[in-house]
Amino acid sequence: MGAILALAPIVLGLIAISALFSAAETALTAASRARMHQLEREGDGGARRVNRLLTDRETMIGAVLLGNSLINILASSLTTEVFAKAIPGGWGVAAATVVMTVLILVFAEVLPKTLAILRSDDVARFLSGPTLLVVKVFGPIIFTIQFAVRKTLGLFGVRLGMEMDVLAAHEEIRGAVEYHHAEGLVETHDRYMLGGVLDLAEMDVSEVMVHRREISMIDAGQTPRQILEEMLENGHSRVPLYRDEPENIVGVLHTKDLLQAMADADGKIEAIDMAAIIRAPWFIPETTSLKDQLATFLTRRTHFALVVDEYGALQGLVTLEDILEEIVGEIEDEHDVAVAGVVAGPDGSISVDGSVTIRDLNRAMNWDLPDEEAVTVAGLLIHEARRIPDAGQTFSFHHHRFAVLERKVNRITKLQIWPEPERPES
Repeated sequence: MGAILALAPIVLGLIAISALFSAAETALTAASRARMHQLEREGDGGARRVNRLLTDRETMIGAVLLGNSLINILASSLTTEVFAKAIPGGWGVAAATVVMTVLILVFAEVLPKTLAILRSDDVARFLSGPTLLVVKVFGPIIFTIQFAVRKTLGLFGVRLGMEMDVLAAHEEIRGAVEYHHAEGLVETHDRYMLGGVLDLAEMDVSEVMVHRREISMIDAGQTPRQILEEMLENGHSRVPLYRDEPENIVGVLHTKDLLQAMADADGKIEAIDMAAIIRAPWFIPETTSLKDQLATFLTRRTHFALVVDEYGALQGLVTLEDILEEIVGEIEDEHDVAVAGVVAGPDGSISVDGSVTIRDLNRAMNWDLPDEEAVTVAGLLIHEARRIPDAGQTFSFHHHRFAVLERKVNRITKLQIWPEPERPES
């Protein structure tokens, strides 16, 4: 019995160290990266150490697990040896197993990890110093273990890289936003804004551009007065000018340049030299991502670009406002014309123009229609029907019913949509 009492302080000390290892592992993996970066910018030393540890999370976790395993094995071995000598037969080993299982499970695992989850940021900063020391001591051993693990998994065709998966990081952020939205902590509008930022890298300008059929253009061969009248009529600040045919874009006219030219000509509109004030058109490929195009808009300090396909044919135009609307939603000013693209009916259905984009419809109705294969509602219907439906036909897919109200030549111009309740699985 004396040996057991003498061993108790040593085992309890080892259990306490094991508890610190467990708390460090849980806290460092659960700590908020965003808050740690913010605290580091404010000069917090603990946050700086946490960020340093998280730059190589695999090595950090490996070192903590190695230290924790060594402590637990040492405590269990000492207890088993003492109990085996103090209690005859095999009861000593059994008693040591029961005692150490309870001590390790309750005081070295559950209790410290529960505390670390509740106060992950504070515990991570508090234990970052000792953990950093453990990583330095066990670093070479962990590197050897990682090498052996990668070689072993490589025999089974599993390839592990050390680099960070950026797409996985984006999905982690998206998942966090969706989770907090479901919990009521993130508003729907904020959810769409955060999701829009993450979607910029995955979307092309062809998905948000104004189609060439809807572009307001002006014939450059007209008189300055006629051009001015058309500029005032369409209400846009920038308008493409074409010569002979709409595909032949010769420049872009800006209202500020036109007003400045009128001021320089003392109000004599016919004296304005249009060729001198129009700006050279900027053409971009339709496969340009929204993220790259937004960065280019900011670099070139221009907000207007014409979109062409691989053959150089005009497909549409995209503006800075079009990209920003993918983040913040529809932007309207005092000159915008309200277009009834989505109209709710008394029976719970909605009337939708075929040119309305799926993303805008999802935001307006809080739906989740897929937009991977089509950009507009009409495009989604054609993709699912595998043909261009006739007026009066009805289709059901993605828990919605689609009825074609109007079709002009080969275009679906108006639809009616009803949401259908999801059928329970049998």
